[in-house]
Amino acid sequence: MDLRFLTAALLQGDAAPKPKPSGPSFLFPMLLVLGIFYFVMILPQNKQRKKREAMLDAMKKGDEVMTSSGIYGKIAMIQDDVITLQVADGVRLRFNRAAIQDVLTGDKGEGKAEKKEK
Repeated sequence: MDLRFLTAALLQGDAAPKPKPSGPSFLFPMLLVLGIFYFVMILPQNKQRKKREAMLDAMKKGDEVMTSSGIYGKIAMIQDDVITLQVADGVRLRFNRAAIQDVLTGDKGEGKAEKKEK
């Protein structure tokens, strides 16, 4: 007996077409998953992005900052998207505004570094 014939006969004989989910029974779980995804992933990320943008916009000359590479310095000059940091006497480095990780002092009063010392 041919194996292909036996396989085809078994598949055709017992296989009943399964109904595809449609309408409200399929729509509700999908909306539930999308809602959970929005509240767990997207909403917190948007809040964090807005907070970071506000921090970068509030930077001014004299603020102590830390870059994303871990360099600490004081803002000597701000020109559009270029921040010049003074990291030591006579040593100034230029960074893109997006490279600033955290503002340690400024309008916030106490920065993260000062809070850790207390």
